Amino acid sequence: MTSARTLASAVCAAALALTVPASALAASRSPASAPAWRPLPARMVDTGGGSQLITARAPDLRSTTGTVSWWQRYGKRWHRVGTASARFGANGLAEGRTREQGTSTTPTGLYDLPFAFGLAKAPAGTTVPYRPVRASSWWCQDNASTAYNRWVDPRPSDCAANEAERLADYPAQYSRALVVGFNYHRPVRGRGAGIFLHVNGRGATAGCVSVPARAMARIVSWVKPAARPHIAIGTDSGPTAITGY
Repeated sequence: MTSARTLASAVCAAALALTVPASALAASRSPASAPAWRPLPARMVDTGGGSQLITARAPDLRSTTGTVSWWQRYGKRWHRVGTASARFGANGLAEGRTREQGTSTTPTGLYDLPFAFGLAKAPAGTTVPYRPVRASSWWCQDNASTAYNRWVDPRPSDCAANEAERLADYPAQYSRALVVGFNYHRPVRGRGAGIFLHVNGRGATAGCVSVPARAMARIVSWVKPAARPHIAIGTDSGPTAITGY
């Protein structure tokens, strides 16, 4: 027969269980060795195989702002070196494999960083190839030109001026920049040309990724060719989620 004291204890225990939050009960059932938070590069399908990675992340494809972070891998662990606010294309982002030229969208995907350039001097410690911008420096975007999606200095006759970008005309944006290897190594006509990581202008970009000038200087001096740096551009979720690249 249950004593009055035993019955009272059982009632109190039941009442206590009803007042304990479900989250606390779940936590008490969780294993002590729950997995720790993993940095963004560790959650990606591919990081380019090197030990340096820049991530440019937007909330969704319609976004014109987001975050750029740069990461260094030591052994098997990725560590965030820095982060900055970022701007994307005036019409947001688009899947890089199907993007169309002239849409003012930033292409998503994983790309290498062939070289840097700028009107300003290379920051101290820079080891990535750095080309000084001169009055005769252009980026050819003419689909009919043999120099499509290439730096040209001077501009060749088969690259129309109205289908090219004179780099010196953008002293703020191109004070320092890194070339993004989108559609660069085997250019597809009509896919897009002249995609860079560069310094902020007045607003959204024409398809590039931009960051404040101080952040750009830090990134250029940090990038090391021997580390095989890449940039991953994507969204928080969906088919263009940055973790999918």
